[in-house]
Amino acid sequence: MILLGIESSCDDTAAAVVEMGDGVRAVRGAAVSSQIAVHALYGGVVPEIASRAHSEAICAVVETAMARAGASPADLDAVGVTNAPGLIGSLLVGVSFAKGFALANHLPLIPVNHIKGHAAAAYLCDLSLAAPFCALVVSGGHTSLYEVPAPTSFCEIGGTRDDAAGEAFDKVGRVIGLPYPGGAAMDRLAAAGFAHDRGGMFSFPSPAVADETLDWSFSGLKTAVINQIHTLCQRAGVPDGSQLPEAVREGLAASFTRAVTEGVGAKLTRAIRERGVTRLVLAGGVAANTHLRKKIAAVCEAAGASLVVPPPSLCGDNGAMIAAQAYFEAQAGRFADSTLNAYASDEDAAFV
Repeated sequence: MILLGIESSCDDTAAAVVEMGDGVRAVRGAAVSSQIAVHALYGGVVPEIASRAHSEAICAVVETAMARAGASPADLDAVGVTNAPGLIGSLLVGVSFAKGFALANHLPLIPVNHIKGHAAAAYLCDLSLAAPFCALVVSGGHTSLYEVPAPTSFCEIGGTRDDAAGEAFDKVGRVIGLPYPGGAAMDRLAAAGFAHDRGGMFSFPSPAVADETLDWSFSGLKTAVINQIHTLCQRAGVPDGSQLPEAVREGLAASFTRAVTEGVGAKLTRAIRERGVTRLVLAGGVAANTHLRKKIAAVCEAAGASLVVPPPSLCGDNGAMIAAQAYFEAQAGRFADSTLNAYASDEDAAFV
């Protein structure tokens, strides 16, 4: 089955042509239009600007993905599109385009949940992956742990009660003085801190909620780090975190990263033990973080569980993951018509 996947839930306009079936899971062509340069001016994603940029880019992105795949609409079997969750304006651009494209080319239309899509990226890098498994999805908007008894069935067993890990990385990175988005720059700065043995320079609270649940809370950790940075700036007489000594900035990044990875690892260890997890998928934009990947790999190895992590190119928002999940939605008979709508939250979209 050859599918076109369209993703526009936040600030990346993405499309990909993917072939899925018995013995084949391959990305035939893909394209992404990033809005980082635009939103960097504001230090974060501006929803109105994002939706307008999607409108301007989506035709060219889909055309490029199709051209790279050497495919025409006649070669496609279906169109999959993210319809929840995300920024409503951004989602509507992708959904509207997908509906028009499917209608014009007489193709089935398949709605895809963004979170399921992130987990589905793992199918593209491991032909043996099959449900059941557990999926830890860590991104700018989500930090959730799911049991996945079937490819289209997700049951959340743990998650953040407030901020997502990715949002915390970006916010702390901005206060330290790193360029937007802060995630990748934080990864590099933390690596320098660990290399210089500065991972214990500061003591920050764990994001693992101290109870019997499998939940996290990143708000307190984020606040503690930001307060520490402000205190250091006052003591040093500098206006912001970018003016702190490099050794201190490395220590802040490494100490914060250690708190995040240890906290996530602690709850994951508990989940593996209590739920009998034998296979884990780590997905989402923050899954590209080298320190988190290393920690989760160590947790799985210690517990005897196998781990599947997509390459960094498939961790961020992309069309291939949407096409991959659309394949399984199609197998389950989950199609949509021209009344398909977009939803900002899982609850409104009846996430099941």
